[in-house]
Amino acid sequence: MEFFRIKKDIPFMRHALKFNIISLITFLLAVGFLVFRGLNLSVEFTGGTLIEVQYAQAAELDKIRTGLSKAGYTDFMVQNFGNSQDVLIRLPLKSDQDASKLGDAVMQAISAEAPGGKKQRVEFVGPQVGKELAENGALALFIVIVGIVLYLSFRFEWRFSVSAIIANLHDVVIILGFFAFFHWEFSLSVLAAVLAVLGYSVNESVVVFDRVRETFKRSRGLSTPEVIDHAITSTISRTIITHGSTQVMVLSMLLFGGETLYYFALALTIGICFGIYSSVLVASPLAMWLGVSREHFIVPVKKGIEGANDDGAVV
Repeated sequence: MEFFRIKKDIPFMRHALKFNIISLITFLLAVGFLVFRGLNLSVEFTGGTLIEVQYAQAAELDKIRTGLSKAGYTDFMVQNFGNSQDVLIRLPLKSDQDASKLGDAVMQAISAEAPGGKKQRVEFVGPQVGKELAENGALALFIVIVGIVLYLSFRFEWRFSVSAIIANLHDVVIILGFFAFFHWEFSLSVLAAVLAVLGYSVNESVVVFDRVRETFKRSRGLSTPEVIDHAITSTISRTIITHGSTQVMVLSMLLFGGETLYYFALALTIGICFGIYSSVLVASPLAMWLGVSREHFIVPVKKGIEGANDDGAVV
């Protein structure tokens, strides 16, 4: 399915060096933010207290947040839990905090602004549990990356595989860099979004590289930059349809999903935008710099049996 078809190939590879320089600068900035600012890890990773409160009607989250702020609480998170009546409050871990009395103190604080809530449960997440979640999250990210590396190594010629791997890691680091620079909260839902972006980005790289491989086999008179330009141009319509429809859904979550889905949708939004950019303007130029050519995809014709007539059939 195509909305349109561009007849003349767009010369993307003519500006490949510029795109790669921009990507390198962006990547280094993201790494710098991660090193010097770090991620603002949520309660799941750092430890803290979870308090579940139930209301008879839809809970007014803004009033709950106001009550907590007036009581002197900071760095908390308030979100619906399951439905509009149930609320989950997350408070960061503090050394001088009495977990047994915290639940009652929080209920007293929010009752002044949002009365009618009933405390359902209070759970304390220790720093050791948070550390284990962080380690498991990092392990999950590593396993996904290894899986993608193995898939690409079997699917494509190694030059394409290396290019796609670098482009995917580029997307992950850029997302993490945004969260480090703006000090947005990095939670388990954001980690899930990063994992989703990895799969999403590699899919776009596969589509482009498949078209590059087909064009190499079908067209003899084109140079490598011309083949890549043709492959990218011929998949633009598909890219707009796929990524446009996906981005509409993600933006809907970002704008109307509330605080619960906000950072999840924000990570996906950043990942989709940079996923398109990296697949087209990072992975493809890298494959070209690595020297991919038509000879890598053409199976050489086997010579006939020695002594056989070249004009006759060989069994």
